[in-house]
Amino acid sequence: MIRSKVALISSVVILGICMYLYFPFPNNIMLEARSTFMSFPIRNQDGFIPIGIVGSILFIISMILLFNSIKKYRFRTIVIAVIVYATLPNLLITMYQETLASGIKAISYDGSGKCNFENVSETLLNGECNFVLQNRSGKDVSFELEFLDSFLMEDGVRMESLMNLAGPYNITIEANRKKSIHLKELLDLSDVPKHIDGGTSNGIHFKLIDGVNTRTL
Repeated sequence: MIRSKVALISSVVILGICMYLYFPFPNNIMLEARSTFMSFPIRNQDGFIPIGIVGSILFIISMILLFNSIKKYRFRTIVIAVIVYATLPNLLITMYQETLASGIKAISYDGSGKCNFENVSETLLNGECNFVLQNRSGKDVSFELEFLDSFLMEDGVRMESLMNLAGPYNITIEANRKKSIHLKELLDLSDVPKHIDGGTSNGIHFKLIDGVNTRTL
């Protein structure tokens, strides 16, 4: 079934390099990506990302090597390899968080958080955010949470980060627990020159802060 062991081993090694280049931990590597390929950010607001492009090319090369290394079931093998490549990082992260991780490194976020903003007056805005965080470690974890603006916003215009006006938000999540977090604030925009007047944001992002340690999710 195997046509070339060298090509097969080379493919596996290159896939490992690809995964290492943009492993999605401890920070969200896709936070500012406008264009992506597999796990690689190709372009952000500043233009193309050379390492992301190199990683994409290496991934394609590894698939070609894998295809040429076997005699049978080539397309089936390629599909399985892509699925494994896409799911393995999250599996490894979960295993690490449930065994060795501590503090904010043990916190996971599914990326489905949502914020809604409603105009009250010229200088007042109602802000409401809902999201779920999970502590996968065996100890309670406490941290400060700071909202981050989406890269889709115009330069200098604030949306999600407006919630920080009512912060800081100090959160504690018990060991091995999921916590649904609901924040509702009346925001004073008197000292904010550029801001939205209302709207909804899905897939919100934020920073976790624990002393000198930080993570972006």
